[in-house]
Amino acid sequence: MTKEENEARLNYLKSIVQSLPELPGSYQYLDETGKIIYVGKAKNLKRRVSSYFNRDVPNYKTRILVSKIRDIKYTVVKTETDALLLENNLIKRYKPRYNILLKDDKTYPSICISKEEYPQVFSTRQIDLKRGTYYGPYSHEGTMKALLELIEKLYSPRKCRTILHEADVKAGKYKVCLYYHTHKCKGCCIGKQSRTDYLHNIEESKEILKGNVRELTAKMRDEMEHLASEMRFEEAQAIKQRYLLLQGFQAKSEIVNPSNNNIDVFNIDTDDKTAYINYLHIVHGSINQAFTFEYKKRMDETREELLEHGIVEMRERFQSHSKEIVVPFEVDLPCDDYVLTIPQRGDKRKLLALAEMNVKQYKFDRLKRAEKLNPEQKSVRLMTEIKNDLHLPKLPIQIELFDNSNISGTDAVAACVVFRNLKPSKKDYRKYIIKTVSGPDDYASMQEVVRRRYTRLQEEGQQMPDLIITDGGAGQMSCVREVVVDELHLDIPIAGLAKDNRHRTNELLYGFPPQVVGMKTDSELFHVLTHMQDEVHRFAITFHRAKRLKRQTRSELDDIKGIGLVTKTELLKAFKSVKRIKEAPIEALQEIIGTHKGAELYQTLHPNT
Repeated sequence: MTKEENEARLNYLKSIVQSLPELPGSYQYLDETGKIIYVGKAKNLKRRVSSYFNRDVPNYKTRILVSKIRDIKYTVVKTETDALLLENNLIKRYKPRYNILLKDDKTYPSICISKEEYPQVFSTRQIDLKRGTYYGPYSHEGTMKALLELIEKLYSPRKCRTILHEADVKAGKYKVCLYYHTHKCKGCCIGKQSRTDYLHNIEESKEILKGNVRELTAKMRDEMEHLASEMRFEEAQAIKQRYLLLQGFQAKSEIVNPSNNNIDVFNIDTDDKTAYINYLHIVHGSINQAFTFEYKKRMDETREELLEHGIVEMRERFQSHSKEIVVPFEVDLPCDDYVLTIPQRGDKRKLLALAEMNVKQYKFDRLKRAEKLNPEQKSVRLMTEIKNDLHLPKLPIQIELFDNSNISGTDAVAACVVFRNLKPSKKDYRKYIIKTVSGPDDYASMQEVVRRRYTRLQEEGQQMPDLIITDGGAGQMSCVREVVVDELHLDIPIAGLAKDNRHRTNELLYGFPPQVVGMKTDSELFHVLTHMQDEVHRFAITFHRAKRLKRQTRSELDDIKGIGLVTKTELLKAFKSVKRIKEAPIEALQEIIGTHKGAELYQTLHPNT
């Protein structure tokens, strides 16, 4: 598009904006093909839409959206609530490219109580309001099955799909089926259970499905006492059995104060691409509905905007008419027929914490499943965390760690381990024997090794690490910095893993001067870093032990040309000590290791003969 064409486009769009009413409504942006690419809602259409065409719009994604707009349509409504619902419906209908989209749009099962003379109770995914009354939907199928099992145990509603009429029941036109003989039905089709009693059970089933268990149990208790006072103990016992079942169900499901009735609770967590929202519906202190869902971000939507969409979506999907909505922060929702609550303490705060725990667990589980399918994703995520926590200029693809090992300065060695994409690159591991330092001087030893390592990488033109981690605190970091930055003039970030007085790693240091990085010691990232620290420590200790063992087992034979490990082992096995080997005659040596080698060995051990 030429500059002149773009100016003509913007002038056309701004002319539409100038004529927009200052009323609530929904606006739609169309591309050059006439397809809706974005749907929004506004308290004031003119003010909201004009904000997209300001010259100082900082958001890059918004600028991209504006560059695609070729036309604007709008719909005026009476209230903000209507605008919100209209926006939600249009998004679901057109699925615009630049709107957030609900990733989980499947149909969940509901429980239906049919509209018949003898109603049925069953689960279904097909909603037909002419057919019956529906309860749900249930995002967790186990919850729905538990409710159906409870109703079956309490009331044994009929399971057959036959359409029953009271007149035909009285005329004896039906026969009982297997459900009656297995005591899963009380035989209402042959008059064994009266229609009045059957309908009474159905009404109580409806109360259970509505979540009014507490009210129902109180009613049952009153009825039991009334029957007992009239000496009708068998009828009272039958109600008592149902009462105890309901009490058990209520005890399992009740989690908060029963006075918290008909409340919706929402909480949110986000990452770069997705928003996760948890929804809880509370009836008389019990969780009646629980569901976590995802929104795929398209623009740089705020947490407030995402939560606002989630509230509208879930209340519509689950047909919630709760008068109170509990949220973690202020959201821009029209409060026409409900109250927004942001609790700071008490039972509602506990509910908000429960929703937060659910949404974080859901996000964690999704992340784990994705990482199992794509293991590299985990490495990238953790490297991104390191980059963000330390404010590094790029992802730490290559990380190198150093450690020293010696006993009072003897057999002093050091080790360097290399991690690429947070995985050990063992072919790049390096061992160093300390050459220029005498005595137990860890700082000087570290400087020698670091100098040798990066001088060689410079000379050979090899890749430098993206991050250096020392096995120690501020002192180790400072001595490494003196070599890397001040002496070799390399721009490599340096961090340190410091230990507490119990020699346990408890903090990550970074910067100059070193500062503690706010990282929880039980976090996944901290465990990864301490694993890397353990690896360099293991590698250094193993090398030190091997060097010490070699020194301890060294003898005069190790300095003799032609005497290798196998020959040395054969001689010691035969003569038991170096002293006896030196005292042995030439013939004895030749018998063990051969004529030529035996003669050479004898000559070396006895140079004056």
